Amino acid sequence: MTAQMTGTPSRQARRSRTMAGMPLNDMPWWRWRVSVRSALHMLSDTAFQQQCWVAGAPGYGDVTDAVYRLVEDTWLDNWSAEKYVGTVFRDSQEAALVDVAVLRVLRIMHQVGADAPVTAYLQHHAWPEAVRAAREAHTRLAVNDGDDPDAPPRSLDELASVLHTV
Repeated sequence: MTAQMTGTPSRQARRSRTMAGMPLNDMPWWRWRVSVRSALHMLSDTAFQQQCWVAGAPGYGDVTDAVYRLVEDTWLDNWSAEKYVGTVFRDSQEAALVDVAVLRVLRIMHQVGADAPVTAYLQHHAWPEAVRAAREAHTRLAVNDGDDPDAPPRSLDELASVLHTV
């Protein structure tokens, strides 16, 4: 049985909960979007990678954690982000940029091994191109969500807190 409530605020009216400026519930599968954005953000920021991953700073995981956040729920390692336009991604341009980033990062992960130290990723000859692709995707998603793409990546605790709201 499906119950419909009359007088319920529209989806537009409930957009008050945000992650930075991003409306958390304006995309149907916003939790997946938040996870993908977090991964792309970390993968796209070389200063963050040195200060947090190489230095072993607690609270940010490592490169493998970011790769899994990028693909685990979405299965972007098995099919195109285009499949999620309208649910996770706003348009085909976002999806295309995410696809490029996923392919670049996964190619490196398969070459160095999922359990390789972060330095193996960062020293890989194709890493700068993977970072550039992740940066392009991250920037597009962040700007489309009204966020500053240059803000520092959030910790995994902050991410978990956002994912458990609403």
